[in-house]
Amino acid sequence: MTIEEPADSGAPPSAGRAKASRATRQATNQAALALELPFVLVGTIALGAALGYFLDHWMHTRPIFMFVLGALGFAGGLREILRRLPGGADGAKPS
Repeated sequence: MTIEEPADSGAPPSAGRAKASRATRQATNQAALALELPFVLVGTIALGAALGYFLDHWMHTRPIFMFVLGALGFAGGLREILRRLPGGADGAKPS
């Protein structure tokens, strides 16, 4: 019994590995981006609201600054998410 070798397709043997490596790298980058973006949004809202809370506490005001800075944090987080997505707000690829 002999083992037949696969027919040569003309491509170097490392070409298949390069395609698989590129696909794996792209999938890993997409997964990292998908896991990172919720933290960006929640982090900016929490930071803005916390800063507003301490300002309200320090100035003895109603929670005006907390809501305003929380909303600004939401807007900033949303802007950052749109910037990081491929084909984002400025049309450029993310770095």
